Amino acid sequence: MTDTTVDHRVLGQLALGYSPMIDRHRAITALRLTVFPLQPEARPDAGELLALLADTWPADAGRVSLNVAGEALLGQLLGCELPPHLMLEVPAFLAADAAHAAALTALYKAGNTLLIKGRPVTPLPRELLPCFAYSIIDLADERRDGLPPPGGVSRNIPHVQSGVRTLAEMNDAFGRGAIAVLGWPIDDPAVAGAVRPGQARPELQAIVELINRVDRAEPIERLEAVMKNDPTMAYKLLRYINSPAFGLSVEISSFRHAIMMLGYQRLKRWLALLLASGGRDANLKPVIYAAVRRGLLMEELGREAGCDDETRGDLFICGVFSLLDRLMQQPFDVLLNSVPTSDSVRAALVSDDGPHHPYLELVRAVESASVYDIRQAADTLMMGMGTVNRSVLRALAAARQLD
Repeated sequence: MTDTTVDHRVLGQLALGYSPMIDRHRAITALRLTVFPLQPEARPDAGELLALLADTWPADAGRVSLNVAGEALLGQLLGCELPPHLMLEVPAFLAADAAHAAALTALYKAGNTLLIKGRPVTPLPRELLPCFAYSIIDLADERRDGLPPPGGVSRNIPHVQSGVRTLAEMNDAFGRGAIAVLGWPIDDPAVAGAVRPGQARPELQAIVELINRVDRAEPIERLEAVMKNDPTMAYKLLRYINSPAFGLSVEISSFRHAIMMLGYQRLKRWLALLLASGGRDANLKPVIYAAVRRGLLMEELGREAGCDDETRGDLFICGVFSLLDRLMQQPFDVLLNSVPTSDSVRAALVSDDGPHHPYLELVRAVESASVYDIRQAADTLMMGMGTVNRSVLRALAAARQLD
């Protein structure tokens, strides 16, 4: 993301939330960005919003489904030229308004992807039906069990299920024919005792051992020995450190050189990411997606709050580990006995307390796309919405480099 983001006035006029669009293969196919105008009288400018997105989410970064919660701002966007990778969600009541028919038709003819959100109260004009590539049906409004389709929306339009919060809800949505889901299927509780304490899955044991050795600041020779016994981990380390995201001008070809270049703090950070993404269950892809972004967002919020490097690194670990109970199927009070963390991380994850907890609450509020919760959590940290939004966009940009 370019530094010009800080200059966008619209950043302080909005609240942003995000969630993934997940297909049947559990792959993340798009980012849903929810936009709330904070003050209706402020009238955020659609052109400024599009300029901000152009800076932070270029075409090669993948698709974005734009969910605008303000009718006036959405009305402006309908009259704008939208980039092809930017999908636009249109509420059913607005789609049924004849005043917007020409704008919707123009966007469709320009090749833009439109999604109709919700159920029309009255049938849509037949000529508008082809404009919508998908319909979005919220889980709370799901009525597909033997009931007739909503007025004006053909069953030929593939549907996306929104409001999904658990793996069971996600799997049920796909069973009903959804082509994708919107939401965070991460609210399933950890199953205590699913894995005995100290018995991590075999593919994760070496990562846990190496995190412990790094925490004890053991010599590089001992770290290298662990790495050599796990070729997969070694390969991932060399691939990571030679990636464009790391920005090195020389190629790193040995484990020792990679460890020396990273340093202990950044090595522990990378291992935390590797631990969080170590599961092989396809259903856990959204959990991993959330964990990585939580860590990066908490780190960015810490940067804006003026935290030092060590504290920002600890916030990153806290965010990445905040879903480790779901990934490892163990409660935090058991997990954190084998994985070293600071007292602040432990307090946030085990007791919902401590200095890191307000940052984690703000991240959860952004994930839930609840403007009230976002503002309340931001106020607790004494952060303005412009600061929070800048952190969100920077974290999402950084996450793309790691995907």
